[in-house]
Parts: sequence; C-alpha cells; structure tokens
Amino acid sequence: MTDGRTRFTRWYGAGPLHLLALLASLALTGYAVQRLVVERPLAVAVWFVGAAVAHDLVLLPLYSLADLSARSVLRRRRVPAEAASAGRINYLRAPVVLSGLLLLVWFPLILDLSVPYPGATGLSEGVYLGRWLAITGVLFAASAVALAFRIGRERRRARPRRPARRDVRDS
Repeated sequence: MTDGRTRFTRWYGAGPLHLLALLASLALTGYAVQRLVVERPLAVAVWFVGAAVAHDLVLLPLYSLADLSARSVLRRRRVPAEAASAGRINYLRAPVVLSGLLLLVWFPLILDLSVPYPGATGLSEGVYLGRWLAITGVLFAASAVALAFRIGRERRRARPRRPARRDVRDS
C-alpha cells in the first residue's frame, strides 16, 4: 500500500485525497457552467471576457504594485531577508487578498451604491462598511497571530539545546 501511494504521490505530486477534491470541484464547476451557459450564454461569455480583461489590465498591475511596495518597505526598514521572504510576506498577502475579494464582491453594499437594495429587501445597507472593516481587522489579527506562532516556533527550533544535566550521585 505504501509503495503504491508513494508512486502515486511522486507521479501526481500530491495525495489521492487532493485528486479527489480537485475532481469534485471540477465536476461542481462544470455543472454550474453548464447550467449558466444553457440559460444565458451571451451574458456568461461577456462576463468571462470582462473578468479576464479586468484582471489582466487592472487587478494584476494593482496587486503587483502593492506587493512590490510591501517588499520595498520591508527592505527600507532593514527587515532581515528571511522576514521579507515569500513565506513571511504571505502573512500580509493572505488577509489583503481575502479582504480585497470581499470588497470586490460586495462593494455596492459596502459603499452604499446599491440603489434597489433597500427597496427590494427592506434591509439597510449601512451596516456593510462596518462589518467589512471588522472582518478585515479579524483577518489581519489572525494572520498576525499565526505569524507570531511561526516566529516563536522557528526561534525555539534555532535555539541550541543544552545537554541533559548529569546528577552527581549517578557517578
């Protein structure tokens, strides 16, 4: 069993559970695309092309610039190279990406731009900005705590271990 699993992992690059999850997500995506294309093929095509263009022409330069700026700030502050490495900067990237994704999806409600929303639902849209800011704060706080745990673990591993004390009575 172990030899087959090792060969599979070497061939595929991950475990069998990863492949199963990937196939399940592809099947779900295929089902959703099929349902959308049957009902509104032109709208799906326009959205897909618009999303690709918006990503490549607007979002990619923006988040590349933001990443370069963060690395530049870390370099200017003379942060050690290992702290500015890709592993540590990901603790900044992850909450930024998640917060930005939430903003991108919900910006009409967060920025009070959704005109038909209160009339259609009877709900106020005034709470979304505060909730988005709270979620963003929690994301950054959780990322900071995770980074602190990682740094603590790295420091414990780097600390030289003292040899066990020998009791004088054992001699």
